[in-house]
Amino acid sequence: MGRTTLLDLDDRRVWLHVPEAEAPDGWACVVFQDGAGFLDPDDDLRAGIVLGDLVASGSIRPTVGVFVDAAEDRNGEYDAFDATYADLLADRVLPLVGEHVHLAEDPSQRTLCGFSSGGNASLTAAWHRPDSFGAVVGFSSSFPQVCGGNPFPRLLATEARRPIRVFLHVGRRDLGWDEPEDNWVAENLRTAAALHEAGYDVRLELGDGGHDSHDAGVLLPDALRWALRD
Repeated sequence: MGRTTLLDLDDRRVWLHVPEAEAPDGWACVVFQDGAGFLDPDDDLRAGIVLGDLVASGSIRPTVGVFVDAAEDRNGEYDAFDATYADLLADRVLPLVGEHVHLAEDPSQRTLCGFSSGGNASLTAAWHRPDSFGAVVGFSSSFPQVCGGNPFPRLLATEARRPIRVFLHVGRRDLGWDEPEDNWVAENLRTAAALHEAGYDVRLELGDGGHDSHDAGVLLPDALRWALRD
């Protein structure tokens, strides 16, 4: 199914998973936040296995998985609405990966994927660095936790459209589902609606679960096929 290598980055662990395939025009990549959790073969997400199966079947182009652990202050990093984390991924992680495999330069072949705060961190990073990332997959994204509140409905209505496509999933019983504030379901729906209204290529999946990775594990193969399609 491929090989997984732990790369040397000063302040965090980064794993590179390369499926058994050839990529003469350069590898597409998916950068997973909370890398160890997504890579764990015994977890719901098992993203290394999923990527290998999708590549082997020809369902997606040759794609490597880049699994990035969060900083010690995970929420401080993922829930900040600035370019700090985006720049880390674009200017440090991708060049490091590029020392091991030849990555395609087209941002549309670079996807960011995350669960919970990793989901909103993925959208924030693509928002700030569309020159490096062209697709986002967010499961149960924690938009209510973004510092200063969820900025996307306002920004999507007022700023020029970025060249990114966005896949969002949330469960009907996610955090605060029946509360007037800090409601994960409502904020994901608001963000998806704003993306639609702004003319983005967007897909929303509304499930029945809560704030856990079960539905995300079921949806991950289809989400990656959608994000990485030609």
